[in-house]
Formats: sequence, structure tokens, C-alpha cells
Amino acid sequence: MNVSVLAGMVSTGLFAVSYLPMLLKALHTRDLDSYSLGYLALSNVANAVHSIYVFSLPLGPIWLLHFFYVVASALLLIWYLRFRSGPADHSAPRQAQRS
Repeated sequence: MNVSVLAGMVSTGLFAVSYLPMLLKALHTRDLDSYSLGYLALSNVANAVHSIYVFSLPLGPIWLLHFFYVVASALLLIWYLRFRSGPADHSAPRQAQRS
């Protein structure tokens, strides 16, 4: 195994591990308000286009990393659409909570 393949394997693992807390938090809290529909949709389109390039490469760590990104982006988009609370109504004042 050469150094570049080893570096690819290590970075793939690190990127995947760094995404897991975000994905788990989104799943458990169902709070995806910090994401926009445009960002999530564009990420999925970009992953689809980038797949053309990745799948032209020999099988290696980049395939695993790209597959992870495709799945993570798709999950975030699906969860965003499923868990969103609807359009926010900012015209009505919020009632203050009393102790």
C-alpha cells in the first residue's frame, strides 16, 4: 500500500467520523432549521454531478468518501423535508413564558 492510498483511507475515515455527530444530532433532535432547502438541494445536485467524475476513477478511498457524502446529503435533505415545521410566522408576537 502506498502513502497516497493510506492518506486517502485515513482522511476518508476522519471526514466520515466528523460528519456523524451532525447527522446524529439532526436525526435525534429533528432540528434542521440551520440548513436551507437551497443548500441541501444544491449539495445533492453537486454530488450527482461529481459522481460522474468519481466513478471514472479506479476503485479506492475516494469512492467510499463520495458514497458517504451522497448518503449524508440525501439523508439531510430527506429529514429537512420530513421534519420541517413549516413556514415560520414572524408576524405574531411570541408570548413570554412566566415562571
